[in-house]
Amino acid sequence: MNTVKLTINGIEVEAPQNATILEAAHIAGVRIPTLCYLKDINAIGACRMCVVEVKGARSLATACVYPVEEGMEVLTNTPALRKARKTTLELILSNHRKDCLSCSRSQNCELQELSLEYGVDQYKFESGEVLEADIDDSAPHLVRDNSKCILCRRCVAVCKHNQHVAVIGCNDRGYETHISSTFDLPLEETSCVYCGQCITVCPTGALVEKDDTAKVWDALKDDTKHVVVAPAPSVRAQLGECFGMPIGTNVEGKLAAALRRLGFDKVFDVDFAADVTILEEGTEFLGRLKNGGALPLITSCSPGWIKFCEHYYPEFIPNLSSCKSPQQMFGALTKTYYAEKYDIDPKDIYVVSVMPCTAKKFESTRDDQSAAGYPDVDVSITTNELAAMIKKAGIMFNSLPDEEFDKPLGIASGAGHIFGATGGVMEAALRTVAEVVTGEELENPEFKDVRGLEGIKEAEYDLAGTKVKVAVTSGLENASKLLDRIKEGKAEYHFIEVMACPGGCVNGGGQPVQPGYIRNFMDLRSERAKALYSQDKAMNLRKSHENPAVKELYDTYLGEPNSHKAHDLLHTTYVKRKVY
Repeated sequence: MNTVKLTINGIEVEAPQNATILEAAHIAGVRIPTLCYLKDINAIGACRMCVVEVKGARSLATACVYPVEEGMEVLTNTPALRKARKTTLELILSNHRKDCLSCSRSQNCELQELSLEYGVDQYKFESGEVLEADIDDSAPHLVRDNSKCILCRRCVAVCKHNQHVAVIGCNDRGYETHISSTFDLPLEETSCVYCGQCITVCPTGALVEKDDTAKVWDALKDDTKHVVVAPAPSVRAQLGECFGMPIGTNVEGKLAAALRRLGFDKVFDVDFAADVTILEEGTEFLGRLKNGGALPLITSCSPGWIKFCEHYYPEFIPNLSSCKSPQQMFGALTKTYYAEKYDIDPKDIYVVSVMPCTAKKFESTRDDQSAAGYPDVDVSITTNELAAMIKKAGIMFNSLPDEEFDKPLGIASGAGHIFGATGGVMEAALRTVAEVVTGEELENPEFKDVRGLEGIKEAEYDLAGTKVKVAVTSGLENASKLLDRIKEGKAEYHFIEVMACPGGCVNGGGQPVQPGYIRNFMDLRSERAKALYSQDKAMNLRKSHENPAVKELYDTYLGEPNSHKAHDLLHTTYVKRKVY
């Protein structure tokens, strides 16, 4: 790799030849403030917060797009720069709706943080034309308030470049510029897939997940309800971030303890249903492989991906696994198997899921998701919403002892835990499918070829003489590329895993929001996934089909995977949707 030498604030730095000043400064241990920059997808120099002085340059340079050169001399913290940045912030605040005390992003807002750092006068340029609340809450997963938008365009970039759908953009010009959908349609009337990736990159409170915690509080105080809660695999690897713990800390024990202290009647684990998903989906795959069903079989765990397929690639609907997602399987089994086992009327059971994914809010409302005649899941809240509930309840999360989930729906294998990382569903399925087909126990249950953060991963395995080619992709732009290759006859697979969010659920739209200066220089996806793989590796129970609670479920209730009863409770259908 070719490098150049330059100085930043008098310190010599060696940086890659194609680096920007912003990246070189990071190597030197210097943080240059940004608001619009998002690594790889939004380097537009629009916010002007990253301006620096370059010796010989006629004007201030935007560090996020300015390339380094041999011998370059850069200053990042002069009085003139501090003044320029302060003025920029004061101009941004001149018409910004400043309801910080009631904003859900207070204390986790990049605009607020920089304003404190630079000691701004928030009223300096205020002209009496502060924006009124401009709210679109039409979609089931988020609330957009353009009065808090700073036009950084991060949301536009991630929606287009990472997620392919591009349902939002800049409308109008000049002072009237605002982020919205085509013709200012409500977001609900577009082809939005509800992935929430726009929320994760928003630097302010302009985009937040829809708060459904009031429904949970109401259920908890209702003595007629048996309130059950279950978190998804990746929540245990992210919740700690909301309480100041290092990124990638596994807080499973404290998670269970906190949920119990919130007052839930039972604290279960969606990972149990992830194991059930593997038996159902693995059996479905083997059936299609043997009987000539539609191949490739494509996973159905990610509701953002499912909605994307229904809108943009409906020709692949026959390829989708008919399995409900682990969230919906969990709800279905809670209101049937669990209800019968413990003699509880399903109408009195209230199921709360804790998800990394904002699209789960939509999924719980889909048709054909009511196995017991009632919604499988009553409400789905995000990791962020759960953290807010824990704080509101006065629970000292960091001081909690580690506790276990309740049985029987709280027992899970390591295969269930790794569902939260891209490639995890495929690896979990392969562990079971390989042993079912070969009749032999795997010496090593790890399938590392499908791990990692590449946009598209491929592998081929020999299962008792049958060659099985698989692919794994995450991020809907990557999914689009993969599906196009299949349509064009350039690729052929038997089994495909698709996750809507880049990196999988560990990077879901409902996960803790990290500021740009962390997102741009740390791979959150990798650090969070490590927690799940480490938990799996440390376990004795690492295969879904060996889960004793799952075995009991089939022995005493379902009969066998893909049985008639299993299909009635655990499988679903899909619909073709228009593109708007």
